[in-house]
Amino acid sequence: MATIPTERSPDSSLAFLRDGYRFVGRRCDRHGSDIFQARLLLERTICLRGRPAAELFYDAERFVRAGAMPKRAQRTLTGRGGVQGLDGPDHADRKAMFMSIMTPDAIRHLGQLFDDEWRARVPAWESGGPVVLYDEVARMLTRAVCAWAGVPLAGGEVDRRTADLHAMIEGPAALGLRHWRGLFGRRRGERWIGGVIDRERVGTLPAPEGSALRVIAEHRDARGRLLPRRIAAVELLNILRPTVAVDRFVVFAALALHDHPAWRQRVRESEEVTESFVQEVRRFYPFFPVAAARVRRSFDWRGYHFPRGRRVLLDLYGTDHHPRLWPEPERFRPERFTGWRGDPFGLVPQGGGQHLTGHRCAGEWITIELMKRAVTNLTTAMRYEVPPQDLALSLSRMPALPPSGFMITNVRRTA
Repeated sequence: MATIPTERSPDSSLAFLRDGYRFVGRRCDRHGSDIFQARLLLERTICLRGRPAAELFYDAERFVRAGAMPKRAQRTLTGRGGVQGLDGPDHADRKAMFMSIMTPDAIRHLGQLFDDEWRARVPAWESGGPVVLYDEVARMLTRAVCAWAGVPLAGGEVDRRTADLHAMIEGPAALGLRHWRGLFGRRRGERWIGGVIDRERVGTLPAPEGSALRVIAEHRDARGRLLPRRIAAVELLNILRPTVAVDRFVVFAALALHDHPAWRQRVRESEEVTESFVQEVRRFYPFFPVAAARVRRSFDWRGYHFPRGRRVLLDLYGTDHHPRLWPEPERFRPERFTGWRGDPFGLVPQGGGQHLTGHRCAGEWITIELMKRAVTNLTTAMRYEVPPQDLALSLSRMPALPPSGFMITNVRRTA
């Protein structure tokens, strides 16, 4: 039996926060292995990267999600009791609920709402000063996804709700004030959406047929029971929050267009080129650093022993930058996706596996649709300038974002 390479440090938690997205990859490179073991939060943890590792990690016969996610992430990012921490029939039932919302027509409708929001904002950008794209896109996504989901949102609420959704996203890997904002943002968000669920259930807020609000508020599990109010709120936030988080991918797309200006013309050529560009943005730029699971029952894999209950982390960023999977991984090359047919274990910026039955992100298709709409708006609906600013991406900061939020000036409509 082979021995898993092990970090010498008694605990690597601070190193994880310091190295961020490169924590697993750097240690894999140092050990000359795509697997190693370290203590994180004082718990022995196996870390993996690469396509074979992803295929292993998303094997539901070998891994469970229950108890894998750190509590600080549950208290900020995902909430307690949501689909991310379920296994077996409970997970299958909840995942089917989510996937029933993600129809092609519904996804296109959300994209159109986002388009409408974008084009409605351009006149204000033309007449105003510098525009911080991250802030603007976040508010547009909040308005669009709430309208799409059937969640009422008054104009005066937009900034507050957007800030709370952002705080949840920022909270898990943060220390100090950013983490506390995530905690309070989660509490306020669950109270807000819990009230919306109550109103839908008693009939004072009729939600459209097929809307996220109606589907989740009225969903009954295999035992015929409605989801508890708090769990229903957590799951509806699992629609709103990840959609608003696409603002980072939009900023990364704008950054890629700025750093690789030849692609501004190329993406105008066809939707297929735009999709290749979007997929390379998703591969190249940092989004989720890792995913967590626990070993369901002891097993051996490639000569390594995985004991029951051991926590395992899959390096998502490192898998998307693995040189054996992606030649020249540190080069931005959208053409690598020309004719690409998909790979559930090779491209994993939002997790891997199967959409319908596994733990792959239910909103991945929404992400791609919204990104394509954003790229089209950035390249065909407007012209703008990018003034000098700090656009450096620190891979130590999780989640990553250019410090300036990507500022643009001299915006002009072209369509």
